[in-house]
Amino acid sequence: MTQPRPDEFKPPPECPVFEPSWEEFADPFAFINKIRPIAEKTGICKVRPPPGWQPPFACNVDRLHFTPRIQRLNELEVRSSGSCRGNVADEGGFDIVCRDRRWTAIALKMGFAPGKAVGSHLRSHYERILYPYNLFQSGANLLKPTLPLDTSDKEYKPHDLAERQQFVQPAESCCNSARRAKRMRAEVDALVEQIKSSGVPHYAHHKYFFLSEKEIPILVKQEPIEPVSEADENKSRYKKKPSLDVDLYICLVCGSGSDEDRLLLCDGCDDSYHTFCLIPPLNDIPKGDWRCPKCLAQECSKPQEAFGFEQAYRDYSLRAFGEMADSFKSDYFNMPVHMVPTELVEKEFWRLVSTIEEDVTVEYGADIASKEFGSGFPIRNGRFKVSEKDEMYLKCGWNLNNMAMMDPSVLTHVTADICGMTLPWLYVGMCFSSFCWHIEDHWSYSINYLHWGEPKTWYGAPGFAAEQLEAVMKKLAPELFQIQPDLLHQLVTIMNPNTLMSHGVPIYRTNQCAGEFVITFPRAYHSGFNQGFNFAEAVNFCTVDWMALGRQCVDHYRLLHRYCVFSHDEMICQMASKANSLDVVLASAVQKDMKDMIREEQDLRDNVRKMGVKHCEQAEYNLLQDDERQCAKCRTTCYLSAITCPCSPGRLVCLHHIQDLCSCPLTNYTLNYRFTLDDLYPMMNAVKQRAENYDEWASHVTETLEAKLDKKKSLSVFRSLINKSELKMFPDNDLLRQLRLVTQDAEKCSSVAQQLLNGKRQTRYRCGGGKTQSQLTVEELRSFVRQLYNLPCSLPQAPKLKELLNCIEDFQQHSEKLLADETTGTAEIQSILDVSFDFDVELPELPLLRERLAQARWLEGVQQASTQRSTLTLETMRRLIDQGVGLTPHPSVEKAMARLQELLTVSEHWEDKTSSLLKARPPLSIETLSETAEKVAGIPAYLPNCLMLKDSISRAREWLQEAEALQDEDSIPLFYNLSDMVIRGQDIPVQLGPLKQLESLMAEVQAWKESAAKTFLMKNSHFTLLEVLCPRCEVEAGSPKRKSKKAKDITQHSKKKMVKLDCLSDVEKALSDTKDSASALATLGELRLQEMGVLSSLRAANESKLLPTADCMDLKVCVCQNPPMGAMLQCELCRDAFHSVCVRASSDSRSAQAWLCPHCRRSEKPSLDKVLPLLASLQRIQVRLPEGDALHYLVERTVSWQQRARQVSSSCGLPDLEESFATPPSTDGKSYLSILKTTHDQMVFYTEQRCIPLQDLSVELEELMVEGLLLQVSLPEITQLYHVLLNGLKTHHTNERTSLQDDDPSDCDKLKQCNSQGKTEKKAKRRLEREAVEPERRDKAKKLQNKRQKMNKDKNLERKAASTSSSHSDFSQSDDSEEEMCPAEGCQQPEGDEVDWVQCDGSCNQWFHQVCVGVTAELAEKEDYVCDNCTISDGR
Repeated sequence: MTQPRPDEFKPPPECPVFEPSWEEFADPFAFINKIRPIAEKTGICKVRPPPGWQPPFACNVDRLHFTPRIQRLNELEVRSSGSCRGNVADEGGFDIVCRDRRWTAIALKMGFAPGKAVGSHLRSHYERILYPYNLFQSGANLLKPTLPLDTSDKEYKPHDLAERQQFVQPAESCCNSARRAKRMRAEVDALVEQIKSSGVPHYAHHKYFFLSEKEIPILVKQEPIEPVSEADENKSRYKKKPSLDVDLYICLVCGSGSDEDRLLLCDGCDDSYHTFCLIPPLNDIPKGDWRCPKCLAQECSKPQEAFGFEQAYRDYSLRAFGEMADSFKSDYFNMPVHMVPTELVEKEFWRLVSTIEEDVTVEYGADIASKEFGSGFPIRNGRFKVSEKDEMYLKCGWNLNNMAMMDPSVLTHVTADICGMTLPWLYVGMCFSSFCWHIEDHWSYSINYLHWGEPKTWYGAPGFAAEQLEAVMKKLAPELFQIQPDLLHQLVTIMNPNTLMSHGVPIYRTNQCAGEFVITFPRAYHSGFNQGFNFAEAVNFCTVDWMALGRQCVDHYRLLHRYCVFSHDEMICQMASKANSLDVVLASAVQKDMKDMIREEQDLRDNVRKMGVKHCEQAEYNLLQDDERQCAKCRTTCYLSAITCPCSPGRLVCLHHIQDLCSCPLTNYTLNYRFTLDDLYPMMNAVKQRAENYDEWASHVTETLEAKLDKKKSLSVFRSLINKSELKMFPDNDLLRQLRLVTQDAEKCSSVAQQLLNGKRQTRYRCGGGKTQSQLTVEELRSFVRQLYNLPCSLPQAPKLKELLNCIEDFQQHSEKLLADETTGTAEIQSILDVSFDFDVELPELPLLRERLAQARWLEGVQQASTQRSTLTLETMRRLIDQGVGLTPHPSVEKAMARLQELLTVSEHWEDKTSSLLKARPPLSIETLSETAEKVAGIPAYLPNCLMLKDSISRAREWLQEAEALQDEDSIPLFYNLSDMVIRGQDIPVQLGPLKQLESLMAEVQAWKESAAKTFLMKNSHFTLLEVLCPRCEVEAGSPKRKSKKAKDITQHSKKKMVKLDCLSDVEKALSDTKDSASALATLGELRLQEMGVLSSLRAANESKLLPTADCMDLKVCVCQNPPMGAMLQCELCRDAFHSVCVRASSDSRSAQAWLCPHCRRSEKPSLDKVLPLLASLQRIQVRLPEGDALHYLVERTVSWQQRARQVSSSCGLPDLEESFATPPSTDGKSYLSILKTTHDQMVFYTEQRCIPLQDLSVELEELMVEGLLLQVSLPEITQLYHVLLNGLKTHHTNERTSLQDDDPSDCDKLKQCNSQGKTEKKAKRRLEREAVEPERRDKAKKLQNKRQKMNKDKNLERKAASTSSSHSDFSQSDDSEEEMCPAEGCQQPEGDEVDWVQCDGSCNQWFHQVCVGVTAELAEKEDYVCDNCTISDGR
């Protein structure tokens, strides 16, 4: 890293930078007052507005034209312009220094670094600037030159361009009311123009003469010049010879009147001079007014006024100046302007300022009046039209057009507009353009806003160091301050900040970027330069705290003989006249300032009277312009009083300089006053009255804030003072803000203290700098207690918190003892930790105690887990090890960790090994596994796989014993036991020899069960094989709830005698519990008896449902549990009725078999020759299973039934069943009417098939038929018995009726009478039925009337087929049918809401339309109607 050069510039420290929030930014004066205690210590500060605050640029760029000032950087520093002239004079003057070649020595004496030709550079600057000034002062230009001209001088060329030495004064751009440091510029410019006219600027081409406006302040009153053409002007410069007396015009130097065309007339005194007699001679005729050397010398003897920098030769627009500035910077640094570092520009600027060899000239557009060209900020009623979203900037306090004249600013009471002070000035800068060290007029505040462009670098010194800075500069440049005491007010002198800092002056810096504010505080010297092309705007403002400094500044100006921008006394009186509307703080400040003003004015007036001034006169000084009431001596603006003399009209002095008015006696003087003292006192009292309440409150606040020890007030007193300020509407000043801040701090401290006392966690608190954290440390608590006692108020929590601090210190001592003892138990550590819960303080001992507690608890956990093997699992060990890893290292912990880690490693090894052994395929032998089990038995841990291994070995041994016992038994093993053995054996991960044999046997059994199920079970049957093969334990048909009481009694009676087998699971369990097949067959025999008894009850109950006394509409039959209706089927086994549409499939047809309902038909009923092989194959397998026992019992039951059937057939005289089976059943076309027809003529349903009539049927035949139907094996005997019983019933009934007619005629009559009576009853019932059915038929007729035409043909064909089938004729169908058609041939299909029907009294019971069969309603009521089909079939 390269070391900086000794003479390299070292940047001063940075000034404060503030970034207000939107809330703080809302009130600029409140924010400035808030930051003033910090910022005034550095003199300057920077303010960054909140993000989003971007006012539009409102300046009229096209109209903005200005003439910048020329700045030569190596002429700015105070050393290069202040001590050179004195050093040359000390060495004997210019001629002697040139002769002795002492310029290098003078340069080193002035502090310049030795370098190449430094003496020559210094001589050229002196010769060009200072030497012509010496000639003017000495008057040497009035005589002929005595020094011979050196021929080398003819080749002299200035260092800069000739046009930079020409002085072109622009039109005045400031407003008419401008009264700042530049307000005498008009007179100065007139003087400069006169100097130009007299040829002085042209002397610059000669090495002996040059006039610098910075070094030769000359004031010459400008005279009005009439416009004259250039030709006339040139002619007027020469003497116009009168025709009579031409010798009156002669040259005052040579005394000759010759060369009249070269004679010049002075415009001041009318003296004439030859152009070649002047020193130096003039080659051309000067333009404008010309003054002779005598007049110039006379003007130089007048009081001097500094000018500042010379003006440039051209007028710039903003765009042209920017192009010039950017071109200069990019060319100088040889890189784009935006890439030049600010640090490089800063170091280069100060190098150029302190280097005499390099002559760099820049231009600065400073002090441009915003009133003429428009401010950069938008203003109301301005030329710039503001958008709606930017209207907020019009009234924003940070708008510099508003700031100076806002209510908190004292300048609002200054009546006139002051350019640059109350009206903003604009500044257009370029790279290296600078503003020199200065303080603001009247030591006021200033605020500068950089609208856009490159940064502006600032340097500032605090106000308290102002006199120190002035002393350093006077020490380094005494001559300049002797000539011009207010040099620092002229903005023409700069000094390196490092030089000031080396003399102890505090200097601070900052870089102001675009969009940022820089604020300078009262009497804070500041300077700086621009980094490049930019546009800034500045204005002054004054606050209440400035007023005392403002009066002090006026006294300082009086000593410097510097004029004031405004009258301080006039402003005070102006505010006093508005006492009732003044802010109370401002009123208090005005009252104090006015008190000092009146006391001083009274002393001065008394002194004037003592000196002999007798005359007094009131003067309206407020009506005069400031320059008309300036003191002739100190140039102070007079307002309260002044002294005048009749000998000098228009001249006056202040009361401090009465001796400097004139030479007349003091008795001739007149005291002019604006107010009498009697007028001033009431004004002061009015202000005093306004401020008294505030002063009293402020005094009380000050006393309260400064109270010490026992005199401190409580927090409630502070709150009452704040409430009073709000009630009285006192201003938000520093005192009130301090009171609020102290109160807020006290409240926060009180809250924190109370929470600490309550043991609550405090998350935010204010301590010192407002640090934020979760808890206080002990040291912070100690500091917090000190803070409580240092507060200006007394808090009741302070003593309690002090006591809490003592308890915490005791806790710390006890904790240290416990931590030092390694044998401390968990309980003792926990107890002291419980004590710490009462302290809401961050204690450094707590982490150590918690660590020690965690270690103790961990060791106890390890010990407890090790005592019981079942609790020391792998997961427990891992968890303990993980917990131990997180613990603070300790010998006992490390030792226990080592043991645990070793045990975990061994355990994991054997766990993995046993797991692989158990998962081995094929399984390992029991001997191999036993060896491993013996090895892991000694590990003191809970190992699941090892335990599983041990358990597997134990179960394997038990299984082998059971398998051996199973093989040794003489009886056939049960399937249940065999299955259980196989399942358990498969679950044991050990090699088991008999397992494969048992699995093979199980496979054979499973294959047999599948074959049996395929043989017996129907497709998609819900019955299991055992349920089909066993006698039925759950007998039901239709609704089981409809069982009769008699059936229930029979069932209960049978249950008392037999084993309770209510469900299939009971049967299966009973069969599994039997020891051998004989006991299983006995159990099934009991189940058969139970089946027969329950089925007998069920058949009786179902038969009773269909008796004539029963109401058919209340019955619940069929699987659908609806009343009987239409075509019905009756189960031959359970005797329950079923709707044909519910139980008959489309594939059903008339067969020779008895019809069984879905509940009774349980299997396919294979033939016996298919069943016997199944039984034989099961006997070969040698395994007992419930299905096998059931099949065995089924075969025996079947064989037994066959024998009984033969016996019953022979005993009852039935034909041989085997022979009868060859004769098919009779189907003679007659109706299959059953007993239902004769007993239930009133019902609206019929049966499609005949059933075995139960009347007069013996119990033995019925039981035989029932049991035959229960068999799940098909036998020809069953079918033949069914047909014998069915056909035998018809023959029997026919013979019985014939015998009745032949044997007993009376009985026939009786029978006819009964039949007639029955028919009458039947007709009455039919009428009731028709009345009930008719509404239904009408509703159905409406639904069917759209279908009849389409279906008529098909229905006729169906009726014909039905009539020839001799099975039945439809009378009614089930409720679910939507079709109700008349069976008559050629049905007329009557329509309407009421259609009359008639029912056939024959065997078909069908309904016909009365109109279709030719029956009237009366005839249908009185007579029976038998349809044609019934007439033919019945032989009628």
